[in-house]
Amino acid sequence: MPISVEVDPSFSGIISITTADSILNYVVEQEGFSVDEIYIVFGNDDLLSKLKKEFFKKDQLTDVIAFRLNEYKEKNVEGEIYISVPRARENAKTFGEPFSREVGRLIIHGGLHLLNQDDQTEAEKNIMTNKEEEYLNQCNWQDLIHD
Repeated sequence: MPISVEVDPSFSGIISITTADSILNYVVEQEGFSVDEIYIVFGNDDLLSKLKKEFFKKDQLTDVIAFRLNEYKEKNVEGEIYISVPRARENAKTFGEPFSREVGRLIIHGGLHLLNQDDQTEAEKNIMTNKEEEYLNQCNWQDLIHD
């Protein structure tokens, strides 16, 4: 089964579905897994805030949320990644990064979470950040955004 990408209509046409698919597929394969079925949803702050509140009991903005739908021990990954396009745009401004690079980072970040990578401790955050940078350097994030 493939990776499916859904884009909120208000962001339609700015995100390359093909490039998003390619980035996530690359990360999953490089980490020694395969895609069974993964959905990437590019949405707004309201959607991600509702998910954060419902599933994590936190009332705060967030840029990415990932849900693994099958067991982590399984090598064929089933999951969902939700990315807030407004948060990605804000992060890009804050960190002085191109918007397309930040969206690529969030795809990679969500993908790593689906593969049971965590970022709760400082050491885990460093490992995840290093992997994000490594994959960003190997992926074609430049073609991710058309705006």
